[in-house]
Amino acid sequence: MLPLTLLAASKVLALLTTDNILQQTVSALATQFNVDLPPISATDIVISPAGQVLSENNAQLSFPRVCIYSTQVKNSQNMKFRSFAGTVQVASDVWFSSALLADTDTGLHYYLEALSSILRANMGDLGDGFHYSGIYDIQLQAPKTGGFGFVEMAKVTCSLDVSF
Repeated sequence: MLPLTLLAASKVLALLTTDNILQQTVSALATQFNVDLPPISATDIVISPAGQVLSENNAQLSFPRVCIYSTQVKNSQNMKFRSFAGTVQVASDVWFSSALLADTDTGLHYYLEALSSILRANMGDLGDGFHYSGIYDIQLQAPKTGGFGFVEMAKVTCSLDVSF
């Protein structure tokens, strides 16, 4: 079995990549609101905590992209006779870049809406002892220079209840 932290991140990765759902959701939003958004492929959604400077030096990653990783594990032992009964926090860093600052900010918000709508639609049992309550938190960061001119990131954190 994968380590718990990788398994939790893999569960969120599967939510965003199965049937290329993140791209489909972004495309639907772009059509609905008549905006032009760059596509994101499943290969741009990765398990990695790589920050901006480190990931910009890696030619395999592009913009937009989503980096998924576990941030916290808490074994609260709230269920008797289970080796693990607690929570795993999983963060999804959504990165967006454009030559224009306004486009960077606008594009990031559409990607956040797409990702959060996927999370809302997947509340419940994720299999392998993982359950998602639907609660998530979004933290926006100020744009910086980088990427195609400007780059902006937001962190979407969700808590997975785990018992096995």
